[in-house]
Amino acid sequence: MANDGSGHFVAVIGGATAGAEVASRLADKGVNVFVFEQNARPYGKIEDGLPRWHVALRNKEYGVIDEKLQKEGVTFVPSTKIGEDVDFKELVEDWGFSAVVLANGAWRDRPVPVDGAEEYVGNGLVYQNPFVIAFNHHEKGDMPGATYELHDGAIILGGGLASIDVAKIHTLQRTVEVLRERGIETDVEELEIKGIPRILEKHGLEWDELGITPPTIYYRRRIEDMPVMSAPPGADEARLKKVEQGRARMVGKSTSKYLFNIEPLSAPDGLIVEDGRLAGIVFRRTKIENGRVVKQDETYEVRGPAIISSIGSIPEAIPGIGMNGELFDFKDWDIGRLDGFPTVFSVGNVVTGKGNIVASRKHASAVSEAAIEAYLGVGEGDRDAAIGALTAQGAEETVGDVLDALGDAAPPSDHAAQALRERVGKLHENVGFTHYAGWKQKVGDPC
Repeated sequence: MANDGSGHFVAVIGGATAGAEVASRLADKGVNVFVFEQNARPYGKIEDGLPRWHVALRNKEYGVIDEKLQKEGVTFVPSTKIGEDVDFKELVEDWGFSAVVLANGAWRDRPVPVDGAEEYVGNGLVYQNPFVIAFNHHEKGDMPGATYELHDGAIILGGGLASIDVAKIHTLQRTVEVLRERGIETDVEELEIKGIPRILEKHGLEWDELGITPPTIYYRRRIEDMPVMSAPPGADEARLKKVEQGRARMVGKSTSKYLFNIEPLSAPDGLIVEDGRLAGIVFRRTKIENGRVVKQDETYEVRGPAIISSIGSIPEAIPGIGMNGELFDFKDWDIGRLDGFPTVFSVGNVVTGKGNIVASRKHASAVSEAAIEAYLGVGEGDRDAAIGALTAQGAEETVGDVLDALGDAAPPSDHAAQALRERVGKLHENVGFTHYAGWKQKVGDPC
């Protein structure tokens, strides 16, 4: 493997968790790295994808990303969207970059897989990403129009970490509201840390006394299949069984601490529309055979005041990159290689199609059970230390692949390197960027 990228220029698209990690590691090897970020700030889903109770984790991650993007050899290019402000094919083939790394994450909500569902967005159907963003900003009042509604008995479609976050928002916030009506002050952060039963016990109350109908997550597989943690590649049957037991254990801890429900083996199969509004979902029972979801004949109806879809996030399309369904059309999914673009690599959620910040740390290995439990709030010890321990192995592997490719390629000529820097300079001039610290002061810290 090449261990020195001196003289080479690499573009990284996306400056959040995976992108900053790749950029930092490449810069350590002598590569000149340019990080293109579509937003003013580089924090991606850390800024708005995490529910607001993750204050310490969020601030810690901001600091980690800032440190990596200010490293010598790394140049940040904010407010620049590839595919719009810069043509993707031109960036790859004409700018002089020896390699390009896609680290732009998964931002779009995966559509509900029922014909006609999209017609009811905002009219009974809500998607997870705007729901969580509105939850984070509504209380602060810093984002006009960022409103959300909580309804007892909400229907949540999903099964992963993000759907558990959505369920927790419902039970935590509704508990705060009902306790306030009884003259008891608490907040979402306290309830999330200590758990709803513990706070109720403190005040001599039982959950049933509050009159709250909790939300239910409807998942198409078994509880032990819920993608809250992944099995390592090549795991044998004993290891897979252990992972399944770990999933069931942590999901059980979550439902006990935050008092939401889960209905497994239920796939959305139809819509219940009443008075022009989405009023419920027809579910079809499923079973798992040889790891595959098999739909059964039995169906059942569930009505609810709101349906929140949290079935996954997918990458935003970039003009110039072919799509395979909802994901980029990778010819090699392990390292995220695109057909026709031999110098392009990918890392993080853009490969997995997962939008969770924990999953974005790596895409080739399993995240530890302890770290996931810490994220969910049901583990022991320091949550932020546990999450911080999730080093980016996926980024490390991607960097190795990039350096291998650089070892076989000639770095750009001095003339080409100068032209590349001038192009980046024009982008900086367009947005008023001079240096990272000054730019952060200009755009302000996240709220």
